[in-house]
Amino acid sequence: MSENTCKIVIVGAGSVGKSCLALRYLQGKFIEDYDPTIEESYRKMVIIDQKPTLLEVLDTAGQDEFRSIRDKYFQTGEGFLIVYSVTDLRSFTEAKSFHQTLERIKGQVYPSITIGNKADLENERKVTYQQGQELSSSFKSKFLEASAKSGMNVTQCFEEVAREVRKWKEKKIEANPQQIDQLKRKKKKKLCSII
Repeated sequence: MSENTCKIVIVGAGSVGKSCLALRYLQGKFIEDYDPTIEESYRKMVIIDQKPTLLEVLDTAGQDEFRSIRDKYFQTGEGFLIVYSVTDLRSFTEAKSFHQTLERIKGQVYPSITIGNKADLENERKVTYQQGQELSSSFKSKFLEASAKSGMNVTQCFEEVAREVRKWKEKKIEANPQQIDQLKRKKKKKLCSII
């Protein structure tokens, strides 16, 4: 996996707006009505902190019947957006379950951002900002409230997790200097000279 590639997995209960967040970020549009996602993947080249980064975004199903598919993607993911809806207390509680599953599968610290989506629906709010902060603190992740509908903090969600993945990869390389040599050899193999 290239150091310029970032595999992001979006997790959370059904109907919290995972697909809406992905489509708002990747395509710049908000979709009001859509069928529940089983699994969608997207790729987009972006510039984050003046560095070209290929984002591979996997939008997972929130329904329990797709757990085995979702768990497979948890294994290969590098960064995670753990999403709940500020209008749905059940989804907030389920975010804890998704986090526990990630810890079980990853077995290590992994980059993540906790997202309280649908922040534009202030009149329907069931989860406070402070509760979201406390939840993310328990996950040892950063926290943002967002709105796929208005676009509030959507870009920040994806770019912040990409930054966290970049830092995570750099720490792994520092811990294993041989990996630097392996990356250099891979880059040399890709070069081709024509005489």
